[in-house]
Amino acid sequence: MSTKAISIILLIIFFAVMIGVGIRTRKKARSVAGFVLGSRQVGPWITAFAFGTSYFSAVIFVGYAGQFGWNFGLASTWAGLGNAFIGSLLAWNILGRRTRIMTQHLDAKTMPDFFGKRFESTPMKVTASIIVFIFLIPYTASLYNGLSSLFGLVFDIPYWAVIAIMAVLTGFYVVFGGYMATAINDFIQGIIMLFGICAVIGSVLVANGGLISSMEKLSQVETEGWTHGAFSSFLGPDPLALLFVVLLTSLGTWGLPQMVNKFYAIKSEDDIHKGTVISTLFAIIVAGVCYFLGGFGRLYADRISYQSDGVTPLFDTIVPSMLATLPALVIAIVIVLVLSASMSTLSSLVLTSSSTFTLDVIQPASGNTINEIKQVRIMRVMILFFILVSAVIAVVKDAHPEFTFIAQMMGVSWGALAGSFLAPFLYGLYWKGISRASCYACFIWGCGLMVIQMIVSFTGVDVTTWGPFLGYVFASSIRSGVIAMVGSLILVPLVSLFTPKQERAEVDAMFNCYDVRVTVPQKEALE
Repeated sequence: MSTKAISIILLIIFFAVMIGVGIRTRKKARSVAGFVLGSRQVGPWITAFAFGTSYFSAVIFVGYAGQFGWNFGLASTWAGLGNAFIGSLLAWNILGRRTRIMTQHLDAKTMPDFFGKRFESTPMKVTASIIVFIFLIPYTASLYNGLSSLFGLVFDIPYWAVIAIMAVLTGFYVVFGGYMATAINDFIQGIIMLFGICAVIGSVLVANGGLISSMEKLSQVETEGWTHGAFSSFLGPDPLALLFVVLLTSLGTWGLPQMVNKFYAIKSEDDIHKGTVISTLFAIIVAGVCYFLGGFGRLYADRISYQSDGVTPLFDTIVPSMLATLPALVIAIVIVLVLSASMSTLSSLVLTSSSTFTLDVIQPASGNTINEIKQVRIMRVMILFFILVSAVIAVVKDAHPEFTFIAQMMGVSWGALAGSFLAPFLYGLYWKGISRASCYACFIWGCGLMVIQMIVSFTGVDVTTWGPFLGYVFASSIRSGVIAMVGSLILVPLVSLFTPKQERAEVDAMFNCYDVRVTVPQKEALE
């Protein structure tokens, strides 16, 4: 059977399952809490897979794996391990329980809603919502890019058609089923990703004579500025740049609304412990193997596409070039794998964007007069709006090759959101002394840095004239994104020391939720 026929069969099955889940879960999406949080009754497996599949999309599989594998060789695997242990394990342990307890106590349904209630400031809630609205759209648009080259391996269809298929299908099940449809489909898509990535790495290694032979070939790769063995070494050719990659892709999840929102919905204490383990193992397999796979990209230097200078590769073409010679079944699995990864992240992003804009901007603007039924309707309309806007941006961006670099868009979005929200959210869960002014300072800091980075990236400004430090930082959205995040962790306590605090009694009342006595079975806690 041909690759095209196998791919069509698998895609039809995949589409049918996604639509079926959306229809099946529609009854659980009638209230705001049900539509946005699954009524906070979501178990560990579904929550963990929802967290992981929202984390890893075509941006990781096609964009980052290709780019970082080319730049760092096998050492890019450290990025996958960082995603697992910093972006998943530590995130669940440090944020999971406190987020679940505090957001339920405050009845906060979104991250901006948390800021508004934790710091008793409606303007802060609206400001955070606008930041989410602005910076999630380019990230959402970047999710479509990896599909074009992969579908091109099998199907002779235009890029806009691929975008339309993904947008319509995702919109259907999210609009019908809300969070539960998204989470259950994430679970199914996560299973596809686990099996698919294992099949891909096995096939690539076999095609190059096995693991040892593949590493020997990679060790012989020599390029200008690097000696033999640099791309198969433990820390790669540029350890400092690799550290920035690990920090951006790992620590960034702590401040991303669509990631943290998963903690709002988890059902119980025991589910948090299980979810931590499941999520970490999922990240080790998916992210670790993705970056490990990308590390062999230089073995395909004669097959990939290059920019006009003939030297700089088009990073989004590296992984598809590695897959082009694989068996028909593996290619078909990869197409479903990447479609699954992209749709799971897309559904999470548009649900986050629509719920945030509806609950934190439209509802307050109406004087809180919109009832729950109308709020859910508005969210459904906003989901369609966000999907349409992101799809249009993706099509327009395809017409301008200089803007098709996936990691550029993702780096700016991650840096702005995490640089703005990570520190206020983390300190807000743990520290009573954080001030409103420090949160606003963080919003300005994170967004300001990444707006400068966006201007630099899109206009080609020569940053080397800005001095050694600024020139190094703004030479890459990865570096400026890390500076935005790390700087925010310093900025918040510093500004809080010199600015007015909230009323002590009000903050104490919020933190009392952590001191509530609960009775649990002895198997969970010794007497």
